[in-house]
Amino acid sequence: MAVLESWLVNLTGGFYLWILEIFLIVACSFVFGHLVNRLINMLERHAAKSKTVWDDAIIEAFRRPAIWAIWIIGINLAASVASKAAGSEIHDLINLVNRASIIFLSTLFLINLIKRAERNLTDLKYTDDPCDETTVKAVGKLLRFSVIITAILIAMQLFGYSISGLLAFGGIGGLAIGFAAKDLLANFFGGLMLYFDQPFKVGDWVRSPDQEIEGTVEDIGWRLTRIRTFDQRPLYIPNSVFNSISLENPSRMLNRRIYETIGIRYDDLGKMEAIVLDVHEMLSQHEDIDKNKTLIVNFDAFAPSSADFFIYTFTKTTKWILYHHIKQDVLLKVSSIIDKHNAEIAFPTSTLHMVPGPKSHID
Repeated sequence: MAVLESWLVNLTGGFYLWILEIFLIVACSFVFGHLVNRLINMLERHAAKSKTVWDDAIIEAFRRPAIWAIWIIGINLAASVASKAAGSEIHDLINLVNRASIIFLSTLFLINLIKRAERNLTDLKYTDDPCDETTVKAVGKLLRFSVIITAILIAMQLFGYSISGLLAFGGIGGLAIGFAAKDLLANFFGGLMLYFDQPFKVGDWVRSPDQEIEGTVEDIGWRLTRIRTFDQRPLYIPNSVFNSISLENPSRMLNRRIYETIGIRYDDLGKMEAIVLDVHEMLSQHEDIDKNKTLIVNFDAFAPSSADFFIYTFTKTTKWILYHHIKQDVLLKVSSIIDKHNAEIAFPTSTLHMVPGPKSHID
């Protein structure tokens, strides 16, 4: 600053020196911030060529703190020049602002780094072995919460507040808070159990036989879990609910089952054995049927309007749309087999037997 002031005095003769100093400081801050932004853009393009998690995360997280730091330094220098010109002593305030700025920028950098790393760890563009999205989100939320709490405690100590007194109050007031927010704590620990047990994760299809809950999991928070129902409505469920209900996770099925009962006419009962054998053979050779699972085709019952046999087998796929395509193909082939044996699929019928009455004699 002394060199800058000497140069400006020689240039202007000391007329409105402090205004020129502030103008130059602001202009230099703007130019330097622009140059740093371009440098970060260049580093991002270079980092995008490598398939790694952390280089992109660090560079992107560094952008805003670096540019803001340049502006804060420029504002501090300008404030120092203005205070000197006005004869005001605000050095202690500027020093305090600098310390608070360091805490803020460090917190901003860490939060941005955690967010970007959270995204990169689940993206195939940055890693060949992406991590589980639910676990990554849980750890990310916990880390961000820890960073914010730590920053608040450091800032309180900086501004003269006693941390020990706050901790003592927390110990005494914890019981009162616990009673007042027992539902909130129950949901928090319910969410914690979901992260540990992982009965489902983001993207899973879940349903409960105990309550009207069915849909795709979109988000697992510390208090609520958001499920998108199949009619596209969001369903918000407190995490504590999952501690007391049964939950199915069809997304983790190994196979899907085809279980159908088919009836033929009683007039075709003599063809039942051949039909059953042919249907069993068809399923045994079907490329989409899992041969390692149970496969049963058997005559099952004498129904009121039909002789019934049933099919019990499993598809290789668990995808819902593909499963129904395979099931359709199986049922059409069963129909063709029945038709090949000159038999017919039964439908509900009633047979009326007429008993002849006594003959009347008319004289």
